[in-house]
Amino acid sequence: MTTFLRKRIVSSAIPLVVVVLGVFILARLTGNPVDLYLPLSATAEQRAAFSAEHGFDQPILVQLWDYLGQVVQLDFGESLRTGQPAAEMVLEAFPATLQLAAVTMLIAIVGAVLIGSLAAYRPNSLADRTSSFLSMTAASIPDFWFAIMGVLVFGVSLGILPTSGVTGGPEVWVLPIATLLIRPFGVLVQVVRGSMVAALSAPYVKVARSKGASEQRVVFGHALRNATMPVLTVAGDLTIGLVNGAVVVETIFGWPGIGKLMIDSILQRDFAVLQAAVLLTAVTIFLLNILIDVCYALLDARVRQAVPA
Repeated sequence: MTTFLRKRIVSSAIPLVVVVLGVFILARLTGNPVDLYLPLSATAEQRAAFSAEHGFDQPILVQLWDYLGQVVQLDFGESLRTGQPAAEMVLEAFPATLQLAAVTMLIAIVGAVLIGSLAAYRPNSLADRTSSFLSMTAASIPDFWFAIMGVLVFGVSLGILPTSGVTGGPEVWVLPIATLLIRPFGVLVQVVRGSMVAALSAPYVKVARSKGASEQRVVFGHALRNATMPVLTVAGDLTIGLVNGAVVVETIFGWPGIGKLMIDSILQRDFAVLQAAVLLTAVTIFLLNILIDVCYALLDARVRQAVPA
């Protein structure tokens, strides 16, 4: 397991380095922060002083080298907007994103396992066809469209749900979670159903039934346990997608998470905060990938053996 884990860490670290370099270069293509943070009446001397203070007067390779040196020391610079340490601002915003993603994924997995298992228990029944139709529809709906419709219907027309912010009761979670939930839930229902249909027709299920095992034990004890691998694969990818794709939801609903912080930083050319936010998100996805790989390896020894030397 140690060798497997080491190889996975090394192979997964390469995209992390690419992300760090890419966001540094792409951030500077958005324009010069001097144009935003100084008035139009600023003199050339004032503009030069601002650029020198923040290192923008240096060649891009020199800026990159200095940035990498700071990252190694866990120093991500300060925000141009607030003067706060960039790492502090990112760490303050990130828990809101993680909470949103964790609650959404928990609801999606539990709901999909129940509905997918029940649909697979009676293939081609009315319940099976209905759940398949609804889950495929949910998996096809763009999250930004669903978010806008949710705001329009439940926030503006009916006025029963808040449309932004996190202050208030549980109702503030409804629209953000529903928007993030709809696609993962639809996909997972389909995956659980397909895996369970195959598992319920396997020989070990017939043996369990012949020995007098209850249907509940057959479905949830034998079939579901053996259908876990494909569900885990898709659930892991969807979880990573939730962390990575919360930008749209957080922006629409004013959710104070890492996604909204990224958008604000891009619009205001706050390079230090943007770089720290993207790096933390990339590290989180990197760790999630490692965790998923470890789970695969623990569940199936063939995965460990398939890793090249």
